[in-house]
Amino acid sequence: MLLGDLVRHAAERFESVGIESALPDAELLASHLLGLSRGGVQAQILIGAKLSEEQAEALSNLYGRRLAREPLQHITGVAYFRQLELGVGKGVFIPRPETEFVAQLAIDAIHAAVDAGQTTPIAIDLGTGSGAIALAMANEIPAAKIYAVEKSTEAFPFTKANFDKYAAACDATLIQGDLADAFQELNGKVSVVASNPPYIPLAMIPRDEEVRLHDPALALYGGEDGMSVIHLVSATAKRLLVDGGALIIEHADSQSEQVCQLLLADGWREVRAHRDLTDRDRAVTAIK
Repeated sequence: MLLGDLVRHAAERFESVGIESALPDAELLASHLLGLSRGGVQAQILIGAKLSEEQAEALSNLYGRRLAREPLQHITGVAYFRQLELGVGKGVFIPRPETEFVAQLAIDAIHAAVDAGQTTPIAIDLGTGSGAIALAMANEIPAAKIYAVEKSTEAFPFTKANFDKYAAACDATLIQGDLADAFQELNGKVSVVASNPPYIPLAMIPRDEEVRLHDPALALYGGEDGMSVIHLVSATAKRLLVDGGALIIEHADSQSEQVCQLLLADGWREVRAHRDLTDRDRAVTAIK
């Protein structure tokens, strides 16, 4: 069977069920099976490459899983985030491209701490999930000391594996526990706190089937109004940060005003809303 025929047929079926990234997903699953880059798959299609019967069957099985709305990252076991390749699977939240913008805000805040004379700034990721924000900070600013906490027993094996993969080249420490109680020994010593907490209200049903069916509820839902964990992040960051330290919180695009008002009520200074590269409200920053 021609590789191109199988890829095109899969892309058409993906598109028919509402998968927006239909052709990229079809090509990426082929690249996963064949051990090629996406560009390598495209090149093979151009020269009329054929698959063996076994390869065609295996690729059809992968396409069947994606057609059933299993996330691409669960099928391949990998999520790409900034410069990282993170292991993911059932039980851990898949990092989103928009969170790369939030990580950049945290990285910029660490650079600002260095510019202010802190030679070894400390930064913390509260509720790190796969480790995306924490490991991005650690990987891109090796001079910083990075700490992260994750509560979920299902997510933690993925988190630990990702830290084991990258932490040898940087200063990154991971613990399992509740963010509200974490890192008491660092009270008043931290330069930057970042968090992508669960923020979906309990009564709200996520639009995307991949989210609804496969992302862990612990990483999605933030209480009746979606703000309960954000309250905890604010309180925890307050005790951790030095005076002048920075807080970065990701939120839903409809929650910017709520998060700003919450932080102002908690006594934070210089509360600012930030839009991501798609011009959607994505994060709020504040200074202790």
